[in-house]
Amino acid sequence: MNYEEIVAKVKDAAKNVDVSNVQEHAAYQFNITGEGEGAFYIEINDGKMDVQPYEYFDRDILVFTSASDLVDILEGKTDFVNAYLTGKISAEGDLRKADLLKGIGAVKKEAAKKAPAKKAPAKKEASSKTTAKKTTAKKAPAKKTVKK
Repeated sequence: MNYEEIVAKVKDAAKNVDVSNVQEHAAYQFNITGEGEGAFYIEINDGKMDVQPYEYFDRDILVFTSASDLVDILEGKTDFVNAYLTGKISAEGDLRKADLLKGIGAVKKEAAKKAPAKKAPAKKEASSKTTAKKTTAKKAPAKKTVKK
């Protein structure tokens, strides 16, 4: 995965995160190491989340992680706090603000849980009944008898 794909994936995930109740400003710079190396930031301000492919010098938290560990977070396989505690990411700065990003990976999980199960269409049953009726309703044509 290259740098542009990583930033696009984070932007896509951020679209579904509701931060409208966040009353404080928070800025996170992510330094991706290894494949897709580069820096981008996530900013929460006025109840909106913004992702940009730049460094953020006046940030609250500086995060170091690999692209694969970040993708795991975005896909809801782990969250930021667990990733930090297990060493998948390292961070410095005001770590209490990391809690504001907890919802970024959970959104897809919640959407998947809420998605209704698809029901099999009942058309096949109805069409087979109709077919059965049609086949039983067919009669041999009546023979005409001619009187002499």
